[in-house]
Amino acid sequence: MKKIEDIAVIVQARLHSERVSQKVLKPFAGTNLLDIAVQKMLKSSVFKLSQFFLSVHEPELVEIGNSHGVNIFQRTEQSARAEGVPLTLLYEWWNQLPFTYAVLINPCSPLLPIETIDAFITRFLSTSAEGLFGVFKKRNYLWNEAGALISESPGKGAAMDTKLVEPYYEAAHALYAGRLDRIGDGIWMGELGEPGEIELYVMDELEAFDIDYPWQFSVAEILFESIARKGAS
Repeated sequence: MKKIEDIAVIVQARLHSERVSQKVLKPFAGTNLLDIAVQKMLKSSVFKLSQFFLSVHEPELVEIGNSHGVNIFQRTEQSARAEGVPLTLLYEWWNQLPFTYAVLINPCSPLLPIETIDAFITRFLSTSAEGLFGVFKKRNYLWNEAGALISESPGKGAAMDTKLVEPYYEAAHALYAGRLDRIGDGIWMGELGEPGEIELYVMDELEAFDIDYPWQFSVAEILFESIARKGAS
């Protein structure tokens, strides 16, 4: 059984973004994405502030963490410029934090509320799986590059109705959880191809809206401000 005190909660960010320059600092709804992400963490009812770490390299990002009085994990420049491999470089904290597990939160999902983050952590505590990963449940028709239907065919004479196909689960890229020590073996959350290694956590797709491109930045800002207005009314 996992214990909440054994879990580090991490928001990791950098300024080296190819699609949207300095994305986490770009003006957004009167603030910025990183400030929104850190402020959320201060409102958790599940974990203590001492368990939260902002993993950053650039001084501008460190300053945001310091302004909120949160723990800073100082990334190296090499880590901040890493593109996914090796995991031990991307997630340098894997053997430097005194915890067994880590929950990683994407700071580029501004619509993700702390209530969902807390629910994700609570689920991770109760599952026997070593990894937990946020996903969307979807039903659609999918083809491979050769034009072959991957989804189950609805059958001859049937209309193309998404209710007739089996659901699939798409990565949300918003919430992740796993053992720290397995990162040392090049494994994050668990073996992707092994059933049971990683439990899937079905999320609301809007909450996990992930900003990767300029048009998504504009859409997310409209949605964020609309949600904020509803909450204030």
